[in-house]
Amino acid sequence: MAELEVHTEVESADPFGKKIGILASVIAVLLAVVTIVSHRAHTDAVLMKSDANDKWSYYQSKRIKFHSLELGEDLVNVLGGKSPEAQKMLDKYGADKKKYAHDSDVAQQAAKDQDAEAEHVEARALRYDFGEGLLEIGLVLTSLYFISRSKLFPVMGALSAALGVGIAVTGLLL
Repeated sequence: MAELEVHTEVESADPFGKKIGILASVIAVLLAVVTIVSHRAHTDAVLMKSDANDKWSYYQSKRIKFHSLELGEDLVNVLGGKSPEAQKMLDKYGADKKKYAHDSDVAQQAAKDQDAEAEHVEARALRYDFGEGLLEIGLVLTSLYFISRSKLFPVMGALSAALGVGIAVTGLLL
């Protein structure tokens, strides 16, 4: 009976290739983490902007009420004369105007604060985006080692990834 011989081609072991594979895996994990953080930051910024828009709408509604009271005062002054009822109405309008002026000032400050917070989160998200991009470049450059066997690619990839992680970390510090 003929024996079947199985020949396997074994390239000489490439211990540097194993290290590059591990490096690429680490970069890929870091990329995944930075991508998730970046997406979360963008989502938070959108939610904050939406909340700021709601606050600006509330401010506008208070200003509209304030201006309606001013119009009412003008109408009472022009048409109402100097009767006690007209004076009561003007006193009520004056008190309501103070309330709406205060409410609109508070609403305006809350809207400005929310806008500022949204801009802060957007600045953080931009840092994460730059870090993500550099990590992606680092992963691709590192992986090019397996095609070219040039050690320059993993070195450049590691540098790009390190810079990407550094920039992403600055997003946490903002």
